[in-house]
Amino acid sequence: MAGETVITLVGNLVDDPELRFTPAGAAVAKFRIASTPRVFNREANEWKDGDALFLTCSVWRQAAENVAESLQRGMRVIVQGRLKQRSYEDKEQVKRTVYELDVDEVGAALSRATAKVEKNRPNGGGRAPAGQGPADDPWSTGSPANGQQQGGGWGGQQQPAAQAGGYSDEPPF
Repeated sequence: MAGETVITLVGNLVDDPELRFTPAGAAVAKFRIASTPRVFNREANEWKDGDALFLTCSVWRQAAENVAESLQRGMRVIVQGRLKQRSYEDKEQVKRTVYELDVDEVGAALSRATAKVEKNRPNGGGRAPAGQGPADDPWSTGSPANGQQQGGGWGGQQQPAAQAGGYSDEPPF
């Protein structure tokens, strides 16, 4: 939507994601991220941690279930979403303002870790074993959909029959 502040944040999960469901049945997962800048102190010749930013994040629907199943406290993640500001009064009638992130995308940061990604089954029904996706899903296996040969190259250009075994590295221009 126009005028929203979209940010990307890299940090560590402070606690395990908490999965809940709305009365209508929509899944929502809440989690907090700590992002701590590091600065080099030339006088001491060492790295120092700056002030940590703690941000509460929420993610909805199938992504919420995926986050709750896949992520846990301490994991380094990359999160992209819309920054929101919310004001309220606490128990002592003091007006407070908090910043939260409505998450659009979340993933594990792979600079210091590895991950195995599994695609969801259609209709959100759990995970599909690797290479066992639906027959009409071209991303489920390494082979083209419906057993057809792809016309390699950029933009799906047709290749001569002698080259039909793979993709061309030639650009389309």
